[in-house]
Amino acid sequence: MANNEATDAFCVATGTWKPGITSAEVLRHYDNMAEKYDKYVHDMSYNGPRQCAEALAEVMSGNKAARILDVAAGTGLCATELLKLGYTNLDAIDGSQGMLDIAKSRNLYHRYICDFLGPRRLDIEDDHYDAIACCGSFSQGHLKDDCFPELIRIVKPGGLICIAMREEFLHTVEAYRGKLEPAMVALENKGCWERMARDIVPKYYNDKDGVVFIYRVLAQ
Repeated sequence: MANNEATDAFCVATGTWKPGITSAEVLRHYDNMAEKYDKYVHDMSYNGPRQCAEALAEVMSGNKAARILDVAAGTGLCATELLKLGYTNLDAIDGSQGMLDIAKSRNLYHRYICDFLGPRRLDIEDDHYDAIACCGSFSQGHLKDDCFPELIRIVKPGGLICIAMREEFLHTVEAYRGKLEPAMVALENKGCWERMARDIVPKYYNDKDGVVFIYRVLAQ
């Protein structure tokens, strides 16, 4: 394995992205390792997709027809878990076309959107989704709190947003430390959404704890 490929594999498998890595570099890593991604995260006991899907399903009140957007969908690991739970009306968005191509080969979603979520408006209508599943998308060079208003915009009032990530990243990633949760609180204080849950889950990624946030979008 070439040195750059070995580095890509390590980053993708462990989620240990170097501080200061850009989103463009992250997407290149994912494109390069797309075909091997599932093996790497399987070997690292990545339970996040299942935990995210189960947490969202628990508050969905059995609405199996719900239209759900899988944010940073990758190869479709979270979608696979949602499908097991009976949720089939799924769309995907991811900045890596290579990862989306793997998901498309598995016929997991209705729509595949290649875009990097941030403050810029997506090609998605207002109030379009009943729920969002967002798993593993907050790390070095990944999503930032500036994407929250856009997530809220595309979810119907009363709809749900489930965000799952490694708990330690709230404290170790500069872009999140003292920023991510305060941004969530600020939007709650503005009446954009309300927090329904903030749960620490064990063995989210190997022996690392995860944190799962669930928010309900409020009418604007």
